[in-house]
Amino acid sequence: MGKFSWRWLSRQKSKSPDAGVHSCERFEGGDRRQLLHALSAIAAGGALAGIPQSSEAKDSSDLPRPKRALTGRDESGKSVFKSFDVTSKVVEIDANPGLTFYELYMTERVPGLTGLEPDPMLKGTRAFPGPGGTMFRLISYPPKRPEGWKPPPGVTFESGLKEMSDKVPGMGDHFERDAPGMHTSDTIDYGVVVRGEMTLELDDGQKVHLRQGDCVVQNGTRHRWRNPLPEPCLMAFISIGGKRG
Repeated sequence: MGKFSWRWLSRQKSKSPDAGVHSCERFEGGDRRQLLHALSAIAAGGALAGIPQSSEAKDSSDLPRPKRALTGRDESGKSVFKSFDVTSKVVEIDANPGLTFYELYMTERVPGLTGLEPDPMLKGTRAFPGPGGTMFRLISYPPKRPEGWKPPPGVTFESGLKEMSDKVPGMGDHFERDAPGMHTSDTIDYGVVVRGEMTLELDDGQKVHLRQGDCVVQNGTRHRWRNPLPEPCLMAFISIGGKRG
């Protein structure tokens, strides 16, 4: 257990029961995120203590890039780590600074399991998989923009969508022109909030607020994402290609 975890636990043990009650009451309010971060650090043996977690983290570049452990087999059939590093396909969208796609893995149809398959991300990526295919990615969403924020010079809505489609082939084609951010794909998407918070909006303004650890199952539905906080949000997605009925 790391030093951070031990000190935190020691302080809790030294408090009276009444102090513990008052502490919980405080965390029910604005300090709820700090409690979650502290508990996460304890569960990880203090490993998260060095990661900027407060709402002061304004830029995703302040946060460590997630690594991907890729397994396979050697020629004798023994399980091996083929790599443990940041994925070879990281896509940053210049038109929307802070929007970053970590393209982790994809398959088509029934995947082979020889363990000798090359890393598919070395060939590039795509927006969404076809029927039966899968896509695994992390997306880092930029913080909520301050009032009066403007995109980089020369950037328009159309040029932003074009850049998205150029870097993640076909991605911009899924977004609606008359409802910015709204998009639909022929996939089931399993999503989880890894870090930060996110608002998911469906048709007619229906919304749900997601916090760290909350999950989503998108059944090919029309939706958009909005980051409500002044800090980046990291989400993980597994998309499975389907056929619209």
